[in-house]
Amino acid sequence: MPEKLDLLATCPKGIELLLASELAELGAEEGKTTVAGVNVQADLAGAYRACLWSRLANRVILCLSRAEGIETPDALRDAVASIDWSQHMRPGATIAVDFHGRSDQIRHTRFGAQTVKDGVVDRMLAAGLPRPNVDVRQPDVRLYANLHRGRLTLGIDLSGDSLHRRGYRRDTGHAPLKENLAAALLVRAGWPEMARHAAPLIDPMCGSGTLLIEAGLMAADMAPNLSRERFGFHGWLGHDAALWAELKREAEARASIGRKRCKTVIFGFDQSPPALSAAKTNAMRAGIPAMIHLDGGSVQRLSRPRVLNPAEPGLVITNPPYGERLGELPELVQLYTDLGHRLRLEFAGWRLALFTGNPDLGHRLGMRSHKQYALNNGPLEAKLLLIDVNDRKPSAARADRADKVAESTRAREMETRDEAAPARSEGAQMFANRLEKNARRLRKWLKRSGETCYRLYDADMPEYALAIDVYGDHVHVQEYAPPKSVDPAQAQKRLFDALGVIPEVLGISASKVVIKRRQRQQGKAQYQKQGASGERFEVREGRARLWVNLRDYLDTGLFLDHRPVRRMLGEMAPGKRFLNLFCYTATATVQAALGTEAAGGASDSVSVDMSNTYLDWARDNFALNKLDPSHHRVVRDDCMRWLETANGEFDLIFMDPPTFSNSKKMDDTLDIQRDHPRLVRLAMARLAKGGTLVFSNNQRRFSLDAALDQEFVVEDISKKTFDPDFNRRPDLHYCFLIKHR
Repeated sequence: MPEKLDLLATCPKGIELLLASELAELGAEEGKTTVAGVNVQADLAGAYRACLWSRLANRVILCLSRAEGIETPDALRDAVASIDWSQHMRPGATIAVDFHGRSDQIRHTRFGAQTVKDGVVDRMLAAGLPRPNVDVRQPDVRLYANLHRGRLTLGIDLSGDSLHRRGYRRDTGHAPLKENLAAALLVRAGWPEMARHAAPLIDPMCGSGTLLIEAGLMAADMAPNLSRERFGFHGWLGHDAALWAELKREAEARASIGRKRCKTVIFGFDQSPPALSAAKTNAMRAGIPAMIHLDGGSVQRLSRPRVLNPAEPGLVITNPPYGERLGELPELVQLYTDLGHRLRLEFAGWRLALFTGNPDLGHRLGMRSHKQYALNNGPLEAKLLLIDVNDRKPSAARADRADKVAESTRAREMETRDEAAPARSEGAQMFANRLEKNARRLRKWLKRSGETCYRLYDADMPEYALAIDVYGDHVHVQEYAPPKSVDPAQAQKRLFDALGVIPEVLGISASKVVIKRRQRQQGKAQYQKQGASGERFEVREGRARLWVNLRDYLDTGLFLDHRPVRRMLGEMAPGKRFLNLFCYTATATVQAALGTEAAGGASDSVSVDMSNTYLDWARDNFALNKLDPSHHRVVRDDCMRWLETANGEFDLIFMDPPTFSNSKKMDDTLDIQRDHPRLVRLAMARLAKGGTLVFSNNQRRFSLDAALDQEFVVEDISKKTFDPDFNRRPDLHYCFLIKHR
């Protein structure tokens, strides 16, 4: 065996330089750094130390061959067969092959692994030795093959299972960090040096405790893989059992001394009892339960543990949620804002290391990072932000605003009234002012009408292109997709500004704010499911009780701009036979069926739509209002087809078709501008003498066919069908009363 071994240590992308430095400290001779890997040379003891002590590596590969010009399966097989495998594995040993890369003729990793295995078999059989069998779970020898641009790196994996699997983490929380990535974050944050001076560490969202445990292992000078029973080199013929035993005894002695001498205290907080339970169990398996103190607690109540010396700063390190889905953002904007607020109040002079896949959320901390490191968390691109936490004295204006916030639900969840709210940007303050102005403008109308569902804001300021609707104590925010001329980063910042302001101005919890992106819809897209929360709640509109769902669909089950039309239908409906076409969740039918308190409602009704989902929703609305299903029926059908084949007449018909639909459930597409004459005529054929068709739609540039005005009595009542919350958008819908001449 050569005195120096050619080794390749692999790692997560972005920490190659850290790994190279770590391996040099372990005695390896530094070589070339590649993407997600470092080439080094070391003796056998150095290779063992890398497997035992590396906190950053995934695998340590003993490279046996580096061949060029490998493009075909035959060339790959021959390159593998050129190695004398009898020097590395005993006869009859089991193997597994990890193959990475591809060529024009080797396109699948499984095929590549099979070809490598065939090359090993060829060489062993040629030497008159038994063919090795494959064992993908616990092989005696694990082979590594990487093919990139015709260059083959072939070797033996000395680590076996990936080195990030320390063995302590069997209980995990939500989306845990890999152990070696957590270690890299700690190294980048300067924790090893801080730990040598017994600085404290806190993770306010610790989950299953990976950051805490990796920090504890560093502080106690414990080899991260000391508890691992088997490495890949145990089945390799070059293994020196005596040398390995000596190195392991040395590591065990260092761990014993390190635990006794360590003065570092580490704190972890989380709101999830299962996560804290997992962290506690993981810390026990890692052998450092006494170093880690765990407790329940929210970011909003984060404070410096009183056992710590106020004059001794430490490290706050955390990996908060990123907000991969748009709907998660309202709570996350508030979470990051609250985190920054609590850090400034409680941890002045400390260092913050925040790892996030959404750096724009990191800006909500209200503090500037002095360093940023790009890293990958699995497939996600992320950044580690390093921030020196400085105390900020609140201005008088912010102190006044904090008093107002204290009156709200969210502020009551905070600890005291004298805590200053985070500063707003100039744009955010303008947006807040507009919300407050709109709320004042609508206050008298809301008190008089009793409405609890209304539009508060509709892109009043072009920079904040949002529609904001209030549904009782919930808020539904729709972000209009910005034009290509708008910088996406700036649009994102403004969205976060708005989401930070809305809960504060309206006095609600961020958990009750739902955000969606509103784009031009075609066909049935607006009816497609966006989530599966099943989270619905009851609201009131006049006499009606209605179910709404803010999360699972683009629309909520209640079109707020049509509120005056539904109110009018209720006034027109007493004693009449009512037909609701394109009924959606049949809120108009509910209003017609309830009618007025004095005169009652429609005698019977039929509601037609193509969607089973929304017809089920309609039935639930009927049940909520105790409507008799024998008198108020729902029908699943294409409205055009139903009108062509239906019998009977109706005294009052409401028709509110979509602007466009190409649903597969229809015989043809529907374009309301093109098709409304036919629709209106079909509906009028079902309208009894003296009856009224209420026809509305949301086509912004809609123009009623002039021939209909000649054929029927038509009255455009569009301007009368907007309540004060929608009077800024007179083109939002059109509405006509149509009668027989």
